[in-house]
Amino acid sequence: MILNPRFACDDAVRVIRNIRNDGTYPGEATGALLVRRGRIGYVRHIGVFLQDQLIYTVHFLEAGNRIVGCRETELIPADAPWIPNRFERGDRVIARRALAVGGRVVAAVGTVGEIIAVLREPETATDYHVLFGTRVLLAPEAALDTWTVESPRSR
Repeated sequence: MILNPRFACDDAVRVIRNIRNDGTYPGEATGALLVRRGRIGYVRHIGVFLQDQLIYTVHFLEAGNRIVGCRETELIPADAPWIPNRFERGDRVIARRALAVGGRVVAAVGTVGEIIAVLREPETATDYHVLFGTRVLLAPEAALDTWTVESPRSR
């Protein structure tokens, strides 16, 4: 199998997924966030993993000057269209508008929920799976707001 790299050394690239420590990054706990999605870095080396995956060594200057291995599927050109997302998995949010299923409101305005998944493509708006009580709803970013202690339903 011949692997043809999409990127070359010194190319500016953007990471499209959060990069977490899989246990191979020294000095950080397994699972720790190393680089947040949307950050731009520079390809320093191209290698092969298990003879069928390209791994790019990418230097992220603005993310703590980290050098991290990334799969090709985790990268896009730095100048490609990008829409940043407001929320991450685990963030608490409130519904900015009533959310309904089959015409029945299941999360009223101000209901507190928790982001359990970020669903996005680099060129489209971001949607989320949000846990409201015992229901998981698919909600667009525009339907959510940041939860704070002062949020209407949190008192």
